[in-house]
Amino acid sequence: MKRLGSILFWSVLAAAFIGPGTVTTAASSGAQHGYALLWALVFSTIATVVLQEASARVTVASGRNLAEAIRTRFQSGAQGVLVLLLVLGAIVLGNAAYEAGNILGAVSGATLGTRLSPRVLTLAIGALAATVLWIGTPRVVARLLSATVAFMGLAFLVTAFSLRPSLGEIIRGSLVPTVPAGSGLLVLGLVGTTVVPYNLFLGSGIAAGQTLKEIRFGITVAVVLGGIISMGILVVGTAVQGTFGFEALAGTLSGRLGAWGGPLFAWGLFAAGISSAITAPLAAAITARSLFDSGTERWHVQGLRYRSVWMGVLLVGVGFGLAGVRPIPVIILAQALNGILLPFAAVFLLLVVNDRALMGRGAVNGPGANALMGAVVAVTIVLGVAGVLRAGATAAGLPAPGEGLLLGVAAAVAAVLSIPIVRRIMQKGDPQ
Repeated sequence: MKRLGSILFWSVLAAAFIGPGTVTTAASSGAQHGYALLWALVFSTIATVVLQEASARVTVASGRNLAEAIRTRFQSGAQGVLVLLLVLGAIVLGNAAYEAGNILGAVSGATLGTRLSPRVLTLAIGALAATVLWIGTPRVVARLLSATVAFMGLAFLVTAFSLRPSLGEIIRGSLVPTVPAGSGLLVLGLVGTTVVPYNLFLGSGIAAGQTLKEIRFGITVAVVLGGIISMGILVVGTAVQGTFGFEALAGTLSGRLGAWGGPLFAWGLFAAGISSAITAPLAAAITARSLFDSGTERWHVQGLRYRSVWMGVLLVGVGFGLAGVRPIPVIILAQALNGILLPFAAVFLLLVVNDRALMGRGAVNGPGANALMGAVVAVTIVLGVAGVLRAGATAAGLPAPGEGLLLGVAAAVAAVLSIPIVRRIMQKGDPQ
């Protein structure tokens, strides 16, 4: 029973990364390339387990959550201010972008299922998220979300199984890495939509009071189940023929599976949106409190400062919903921003878990853990650099660079950027 409770508690991580962005990216992958990119979700799931375990281990070993540990590790002069601004920007501003996609995705699902006015649904979803965040502590919110994740997973997995996919093709796509023509950036997108930067701070922020053994079990099972749900979404996407869209997918499922196919997808999309619409503001508030709290009650979870952070993030999402913005472009933009912000969070985490003075000799990363985390961090840097290059070309009015060139340049830049990171790790230094 205790282990089941741990799984349900840590399912908040799955609730956070399986949002409308995951539905869009994974279903688009299935629609365009069939089962060929399932392996990217397998890698992403493993990467998420590795990084989430490390962020939770920071809390258990040091008594500080990740944001507090970063504040301690990089607290001197201009360096400390720069790091604080980077973390704050990556989490609070990044979550505001996520929230726009979360609200729009939830509204899209509810619209497919009810045909009510999008503006009315936006206000209702915003009010529901605000109520849950207002009355609940982080732990209470985490428990409330576990039921939503269960229903969401059931909706997508039942739909996927009903399509009767080829087991052989699923196994091949999951275990044999292939990059079909034109899919390189989509592979990075699948990583970016699963390895979510704010989840690192959220997971570390709610890990206090648990043993490392409990945390590892709960995180591993919850994240793997979330990865399986993401794979189910990709399988559902294979049913789409032609241009991908939520309406097109719902219509295809209704045609393939009967009248219940479309509504079940609509529920899954709504659940993905509302669960992430709650976790994104929560993570932003937890991170802001960790960065600025000086031991007083001014950042209490029921205080004005804490609540003003999650309110601000939530209002951004509601504002986009009321403006009638098309959901899929906003969701894709939020995923691109995630790719840019993720390397900062991953690099800071890698440096923190290699700090003996902070972690202690028993919890500091060993060579194997560093090799695994290093591979994950390298992929996140490539993802971020590719996103910056593509955005820069668009802003300058230039044609989008070819995929091969884009990824090649991103990999070269990532290799150069990795040199100072490796040097810093080799020092195993004391806090600056």
